Amino acid sequence: MNDPFEGKTVLITGGTGSFGQKFTEVLLKEHNPQSVRIYTRGELKQVEMERKFNNDKIRFFIGDVRDRNRLYRAMNGADIVIHAAALKHVPICEYNPIEAVRTNTDGAVNVIDAAIDNGVEKVVALSTDKAVQPVNLYGASKLVAEKLFIQANSYSGVKKTKFGVVRYGNVIGSSGSVIPLFARQKDSGELTITDERMTRFWITLEEGAKLVIKAAKKMERGEIFIPKIPSTKITDLAEVIAPDAKINKIGIRPGEKLHEVLITEQEARHALEFDGYYIIKPEFNFWKETENHVKGKPTPEGFSYSSDNNSWWLTKDEIKKLLVDQGWMRE
Repeated sequence: MNDPFEGKTVLITGGTGSFGQKFTEVLLKEHNPQSVRIYTRGELKQVEMERKFNNDKIRFFIGDVRDRNRLYRAMNGADIVIHAAALKHVPICEYNPIEAVRTNTDGAVNVIDAAIDNGVEKVVALSTDKAVQPVNLYGASKLVAEKLFIQANSYSGVKKTKFGVVRYGNVIGSSGSVIPLFARQKDSGELTITDERMTRFWITLEEGAKLVIKAAKKMERGEIFIPKIPSTKITDLAEVIAPDAKINKIGIRPGEKLHEVLITEQEARHALEFDGYYIIKPEFNFWKETENHVKGKPTPEGFSYSSDNNSWWLTKDEIKKLLVDQGWMRE
C-alpha cells in the first residue's frame, strides 16, 4: 500500500502535546512528509519543541481550534490533518463545561469546515474511551465530536475530504494519568485509590501514534479505529509502583467509571475485527467497503469490549517491564 504521508503536508492540532510530539517523531523517522505543521496556542511549548526536534520540515503555527479564521489559514495547502487538540482533564472540564464544549465540540466543527473548504485529503480525529457511554462532560463532548467527524463525510459531498476517528484508552504516563500520580505519592508511603475494583485499558504513546498512521492508510470514510490493547487492575498497578505503600481508598470521583468501554454491544453489530485492531463501520450511505476491510471478521452477537471483560491482561511482571520501558521505573 502506498504511503499516504509521502511528500504530503501534515497539520497536527495540539501538536506540542505528548501525543503530537510522539506522532511527529514517528512520522519523521518512518515516513517522508514534505512538511509538518504544528498548530497550538502555547508559544513556550512551541519553542521547546522546536529546540527538541531542530528539523527544517517542522513549521509552527500559533492558533486555537476555536479560531475559525486562523484554522482556515493554517490548513491552506495541507493534505492530511491529525486532530489531537482538546481539553482532556475530566475535573477541569466538569468545572469549566462551556469552555470544554467550545474547544472539544465547536473546535471540531471548525476543523471540519476548514478541512473541507481547503480541500484537505484526510482528517483523522483522536477520541477516547470516555466518549463511550459517557458519564462526564469530557466524554460527552468527545462523543459529540466523534459523531461530527463521522457525519462530516456527508458534508464533504463532491469534495475529496475523508474523515475518520481513532478511539483508544489511557496513555501510559500521560499528564493526568494515574501513573505519574502514583510515582509522586510513592515517597509518602501512601497511595490514593478511588476504588479497588477499578480496571483500565493501557496504550503507549508510540502505539497510539502508529494506530493513527494505520488509520490514515486504511480509512475509507467514517470508520472508528480501535486498538486491541491490554487491561490492568488498578490494584496491580499500585502494587508494582509502590509495593510497600499503604492504600487509602478515597471513593470514585465525579465523572469516573469503574471500567472503561471501547466498543458497546450496540456498536459491535456493525464492527469488524482485524489483527491488532477493530473498526466500527458508519451506518450511512457514504460508506463503501473496500479492499482495506474485506479481511475483517464481524464481531459475535452480544460482543462488547471493555476493560473488565478483556481477554488480554497484564501480569505484574509485564506491568513492571512496561513501566521500565516507558521510563517510569528502574529495573
